Amino acid sequence: MRVLHLSTIDWAVCVIYLVVVFALAIISAMGQRNNEDYFVGGRTMNWWVVGISMFATSFSSISFLGLPQRGAYQDFSFFLTILFIPFVITPILWFFFVPLFIRLRVSSGYEYLGKRFGRPVQVIGSLLYCVYAIGWMGTMLYAIALTLQTVMHLTDSQYLVALIGIGVFATAYTALGGLKAVVWTDVMQAVVLGGVVLVVIFLAIGRIEGGWSEFLAIAGRHHKFQMVHLDGDLFCAKNFTAKNSVFVAAAFGLFMYLPGYAVSQNMIQRYVCSGTLSGGRGVVLLNAIINSVVGFLFLLVGTVLFAFYSQAGGSGLPVAGAEIAREDQLLPFFVATQYHGFDLIGIILAGLFAAAMSTIDSGINGVSSVIVFDWLKGRQMPLSFSRLLTVFLGAVVIGAALCVPWLGDTVIGIVTAIAGTSLGALLSIYLLGMFVPHANLPGVLIGFGIGFICLAFVWIFTDIPKWWFGAFTIGPTFVGGAIASLFFPSPPADVARIGQVQAEGAKSDAG
Repeated sequence: MRVLHLSTIDWAVCVIYLVVVFALAIISAMGQRNNEDYFVGGRTMNWWVVGISMFATSFSSISFLGLPQRGAYQDFSFFLTILFIPFVITPILWFFFVPLFIRLRVSSGYEYLGKRFGRPVQVIGSLLYCVYAIGWMGTMLYAIALTLQTVMHLTDSQYLVALIGIGVFATAYTALGGLKAVVWTDVMQAVVLGGVVLVVIFLAIGRIEGGWSEFLAIAGRHHKFQMVHLDGDLFCAKNFTAKNSVFVAAAFGLFMYLPGYAVSQNMIQRYVCSGTLSGGRGVVLLNAIINSVVGFLFLLVGTVLFAFYSQAGGSGLPVAGAEIAREDQLLPFFVATQYHGFDLIGIILAGLFAAAMSTIDSGINGVSSVIVFDWLKGRQMPLSFSRLLTVFLGAVVIGAALCVPWLGDTVIGIVTAIAGTSLGALLSIYLLGMFVPHANLPGVLIGFGIGFICLAFVWIFTDIPKWWFGAFTIGPTFVGGAIASLFFPSPPADVARIGQVQAEGAKSDAG
């Protein structure tokens, strides 16, 4: 594969981007007085800014490279998964979860679990999130450093410097500016992501003989815009295992995306930092719109690149292991080989930095807030302590990223399983609290144990794809917890109503 050589302009683009990010952190730190300011922005942030930030947080460096790869080497089937965000997940958040968090005025979403079931469940919930977040952030940091090593042919020592440098930078501006810095830098990073994808699309179309009309003709002939795949009988095994099937799209949407949006602290912070129910709902609606549009554009980039390499006289898409190291290196490979004299590499790298850091900064801030509010009960703790804690957690994330290679080639699959299982179990506990009035502490703990026993059995003794793992924690935890709670005293009526009151109130608000 061609090595990416950065020109002076490329370096300038990267440096300017990083300087602006740090400047936003300095500005955000001004006027912060306590942990409410630091972790939830004083509950006074503009909902549209937070909505853009929420999108940037959910759009990782894996998406930056992986969506073009799906569009080029497969088709638009993954867009069906993305559409679960506006059409399934957003209504659930709108009617149930956002009202719950707004009306309880939580700083950590797991405070609800403490009010409903007691401190043991609150600690378990926050611990599940921390395991997920640290694993996910470590993987994101590893992924971008590995990408830089692959496309720039970095030595092992240069790779190490790149990994640690990105982690230190993201930690520094997060520790300095708190959630406000995270949100505002995420907004800028979202703009960078949108700009990168539009630039590449129009430049690539310009390289296709016949422009848009020929691109659409090529894509149509090869069925590149197909989203729905069903093989033979509706319930045949292949429909549940093939990566581009309708059922797999549903599995990703329900067992990975939904728990991530509903009970992940870095998302909950965004629902509450606007301070109002209408603002929180505006956040999820705007995020859904942006996710759908940008997801479509990144898949479209891959389809455009397919058309470019497939046009008359072309040799076809680059082959992984030959022209490129992996299929997800297609986007930087295209820019490096087709526009190596146009100083565009800096833009691509800025986009990669944006995708990675918007995930890392949110996660570090989210884990810090959980430790402060759930474990240390620290609304009155000094702001300096929260900043030092953020620095420490940044170091933990860097350490996690350094450990990722030891987990083997299936690390992304492992983290996918962690996301679906830890957050899936957490979602079940929330659902028990909100919709099962007799649910109690012993029942929840038993249900939690049943869920993980089922998961262990599936993981060890079956070859069920990891994107289904969430189903084997959410279902058994919920059903087991509901049944087990029948054998113990019901909670006081006022406690049992905490979650249900929010859900019912949300329905009346919708009118």
